Amino acid sequence: MQIDWAPEHIDALREFLAKGMSFSQAAGAINAKFRTDYTRSAAIGRARRMGLTAPDRPADRTEPPAIAVAPRLRKLRERAQSELNRPMPVFERTEPVKLRCVEIVPRHLSLFDLKPGDCRYPYGGDEDGEAITFCGHPRRKNSNYCRAHFHLTRRRGTRAERGAWKMLLRFIGAA
Repeated sequence: MQIDWAPEHIDALREFLAKGMSFSQAAGAINAKFRTDYTRSAAIGRARRMGLTAPDRPADRTEPPAIAVAPRLRKLRERAQSELNRPMPVFERTEPVKLRCVEIVPRHLSLFDLKPGDCRYPYGGDEDGEAITFCGHPRRKNSNYCRAHFHLTRRRGTRAERGAWKMLLRFIGAA
């Protein structure tokens, strides 16, 4: 990038602009003549500092052709519009499945009635105002749950196997 313009470069710029060349053409001609690397913007800046005006453009000059919009962009825009206009899906309300452990009958203790060694598996609280109670049977060692509820709270299999199970449920639900 060249900062200072040599006097011969300034004279050449003045001469090329007087001939009616555009700033980019003048910069290109100066670069070719003096082996410099002035840009169009550098030529505009130097001309303004010198008080030179832009070259007159011919009155019969035609407008440049409009840039065609790429069909891909148009398709993307149409797809985005269709996404915005898509109606929201309506889901049917289903009743939650009440799970219960068949091996044990819960004692339904409140949180205040639970002792340190009692199972903390929750029951209820699904509906507004419904009280939450807890199993209350003796806990399994190193767990918060009794033997029956401990197995309900643990996932079986490896992580990949559990992921495959979820995918299988999705396929069944879609069918």
